[in-house]
Amino acid sequence: MSEPKRCWLLELDVEPYDHVWEMQHRLVEARRAGRIPDVFLLLEHEPVITLGRRGHESNILAAPARLEELGVIVRKVERGGDVTYHGPGQIVGYPILRIHDHNLGASDYMHALEEVLIRVVGDLGITAYRRDGLVGVWTEGGKVAALGARIQLGVSFHGFALNVDPIMEHWRLIVPCGLTEPVTSMRQLLGRRVEVAEVRARVRARFEEVFGVALQPVTWGEIEPLVG
Repeated sequence: MSEPKRCWLLELDVEPYDHVWEMQHRLVEARRAGRIPDVFLLLEHEPVITLGRRGHESNILAAPARLEELGVIVRKVERGGDVTYHGPGQIVGYPILRIHDHNLGASDYMHALEEVLIRVVGDLGITAYRRDGLVGVWTEGGKVAALGARIQLGVSFHGFALNVDPIMEHWRLIVPCGLTEPVTSMRQLLGRRVEVAEVRARVRARFEEVFGVALQPVTWGEIEPLVG
């Protein structure tokens, strides 16, 4: 059995979307240049609606004034997929990986991300699965995790969003991923409060397991000089 590959773990709290978007781009450039190893960002976002490359503004149902009232910003981004929402109570993971080092193609990579999340929710007693022709993680109660990634010159960024205990009313502001099917959360599925910290721990463990890496915690202050 091969030794696990080193991967930096950069855990953040609840972060503004624009700040993390810029951070991802700097990390991707540094990873392509070989200045840093793989990096896994794990965080939550302040409320934001993002439109992917196939996104349609018609899938944002709320008027700009209503979004402003709720403190929800809108951003167009380069990930795959349509429209989605991020906010506190939702775990977001952004793996910055040189995917060929993991013997993965684009579809294999997305499948691996789904596998991480299926195992994570399974650890807490939720049965989840994939659906043919769709990207994400589903349960009998609805979609519990969304995926939208970009692979640029062999390096991945963007990633996944797992609904632990977010403000579910905010999904009424959009048509999530352009689909009219229900979105759910781990709290709704379990009928009890779920601690984000507990789920983060499961995400870390299952990410190591599925991708064959050893996560090394780092801070942005420690690695920024290497990132450039």
